[in-house]
Amino acid sequence: MKITNLSLVAIAAMALTTGAMADVDMNIGGQAVVYYQTNDAADTQDLFTDDASAANFGIQLNANADLGNDFGLGLQGTALSTLGLEDNLVNGVMQSGLGHNGDTGNASNYFAFTKAYLTKKIANTTLKLGRQELPKSLSPLAFSESWNVYKNTFDAIVAINTDIPDTTLVGAYVDRSNKHGDLSTFGNMAGGAINNGAYMLTAQNKSLDGLAVTGSYYAIPTSNGTPAVAAVVTTDSNGDTTTVTPAVAAKDGLNHVDALWLDAQIDLNKLAGTPVTVGLQGGQTKVKGGDAKQAAGIKVAGKAGPANVSLAYTKTGTKGDVSIQNVGTGVKTPLYTQMIINQNNIASGADTAVLKVVAPAGPGKVIAQYGMVTDNSTVKNDSNELDLIYKFKALGTNMLAAYVRTDADNAKDPSNIIRVWTRYNF
Repeated sequence: MKITNLSLVAIAAMALTTGAMADVDMNIGGQAVVYYQTNDAADTQDLFTDDASAANFGIQLNANADLGNDFGLGLQGTALSTLGLEDNLVNGVMQSGLGHNGDTGNASNYFAFTKAYLTKKIANTTLKLGRQELPKSLSPLAFSESWNVYKNTFDAIVAINTDIPDTTLVGAYVDRSNKHGDLSTFGNMAGGAINNGAYMLTAQNKSLDGLAVTGSYYAIPTSNGTPAVAAVVTTDSNGDTTTVTPAVAAKDGLNHVDALWLDAQIDLNKLAGTPVTVGLQGGQTKVKGGDAKQAAGIKVAGKAGPANVSLAYTKTGTKGDVSIQNVGTGVKTPLYTQMIINQNNIASGADTAVLKVVAPAGPGKVIAQYGMVTDNSTVKNDSNELDLIYKFKALGTNMLAAYVRTDADNAKDPSNIIRVWTRYNF
């Protein structure tokens, strides 16, 4: 949808900027979502009961404009509601706002700006300043996650340069994140532990057809005895969002985390005529004066008839204070073995293998994946997860229905999660 001849004054007011009178074209689009999840939490509650269930209805509007002189503007407004479902069918929400995370009595309806940024093109460099999404492909340790009703966003300054042939350079300063539970509240990352922001530099090269290599470096300073990234995570009753607890004492009056992440995507069909793709990843996080948390992984994928089949393996070290997780949310990992809810089992001290099959079925596709985790910590709590997912189109919308079964050596009974959503893009 396109709306033309809007006053720049109105746009600038929305973006908290000022400008002279002018006429601009603005493109409007968005997404409407209905999202429901139920979780029996290892037999402490039953599936589909209100105590075990959470839901949201949401509408998200995106507005983008070319302001002239190589300036651009992006705005996103997000509204969430329970439609009164908490009175009958659910006892929680997946996302909320206005500081009422998970409180259906106060957070049943709200609106917030989840994006508000300006862009400026200077030769082969694009600057993007303000509230925005960060893609995992270019920011693997501070990225926007797509598993919830809507993606989380960041307050950031990003510079993207393409002067070098076949190479993209990205520099960023990332300060605050809204995480997932309360989209309207932006605070320090990693559960409040990152209180001075994070500096990132990424280089991605595609000089050789069939090979893409990406390297990212993060410098994360913190002060006043606050650890740069928390070491303890817990999962809430919905099985996804986490709470991060600081656990590292500052050294020499200033704590500092250095993080390095490398990823290589290899298309052997282009390089050697073999219909197989290979992914290699590895890196580490290290607190100043402490041990490094190291990780490595490999993923091999190919076709078996109409199906796509992949096998992934990752290993994360037991030493080090900083788990291999998204510091913006404290939830997902960049690991190839990331499944629907296994993040806390694989992010530290674990060997993980995941077999995944994707096959066409009717109007959509079936995704089946099974993962096994060997816990190398002193707890020795091995676990496994089965995900059965059906993605399809119906009634002009994109739909998902997923069943998740998890079990662990120290669990009394397996846990079951059912998640369904429908998304209409306009």
